[in-house]
Amino acid sequence: MEITIFLAQFWGSLFMILGGLSMGAKLLGRIIGYTEDRAITIATGYITFLLGLATVVAHNVWVADWRVAITILGWVTLFKGIEKIGFPERINKKAKMFRSGQVFWGGIIFLIGAWLFWMSF
Repeated sequence: MEITIFLAQFWGSLFMILGGLSMGAKLLGRIIGYTEDRAITIATGYITFLLGLATVVAHNVWVADWRVAITILGWVTLFKGIEKIGFPERINKKAKMFRSGQVFWGGIIFLIGAWLFWMSF
């Protein structure tokens, strides 16, 4: 259970910070712009891949409660990293769909983070 709490606090904090920055400083729009550069997309893909892999290795827990959200987040992050490394041009096309609603999606990211952080206490 200790790793679950750590990961919920880690991912929750990260999502609240990124979500808040996306709403206030339009961070999501800048990140979407970075996806036009294949080298940046691939480099961040390795980071994403490693975060996902570490989460899956440390917390591959399939239970019928809130902890499964961390496992699903780990797997989604792992596959997202693989996609960014292997298919960077697809990432740019997908990212452009979120440009117009970046404040909305920033809010969603923030709320997911707040929920994860809340569940860790």
